[in-house]
Amino acid sequence: MNIGVIGYSGDPEKEPIKALQNIIFELGKIISKNNWTLFSGGRDGVMELISKSVKEHGGKTVGILPWEINGNDYLDISIKTGLDFSMRSYVLVKSVDVIISIGGEIGTGIEILGAYANRKPVILLSGTGGWTDRIQKILIDGKYLDNRRLSEVYIVNDLNKLEELLKKLQEEYYD
Repeated sequence: MNIGVIGYSGDPEKEPIKALQNIIFELGKIISKNNWTLFSGGRDGVMELISKSVKEHGGKTVGILPWEINGNDYLDISIKTGLDFSMRSYVLVKSVDVIISIGGEIGTGIEILGAYANRKPVILLSGTGGWTDRIQKILIDGKYLDNRRLSEVYIVNDLNKLEELLKKLQEEYYD
């Protein structure tokens, strides 16, 4: 299964990313342990930390990069799209089976909406800030972004529950 992880960009040693390092590291272990492939925006921040963790635990990493920039040091495959940040996000969304959101600013918000519009399950890691937490307040029936109910948006605040949900989604949709 291809897992997209989205979230804050920026210096991993500065807030709000620094406070999320342990969660991101543990999520990387889960992705690797289950032989899933990580897809991210391939840059810094959450993208760099999750790529580092997946790589250190023997997993595979793919970065979907904007323009012609180089990705972080932990990518197995770097795809330089030549596209701006927003357009690159749609390549990322189309390439994965599920999106996990950790914090994030407007780019993360765009990716959440893009995943939903493309009927991809979105998992919001609650308590991580940014659009991941903001968007929870507008969900219809606590799990949809609009009345079409295209795909469920899941809210998870525990990594064990997140892993269980990913396994359930894999069985339901991708095995």
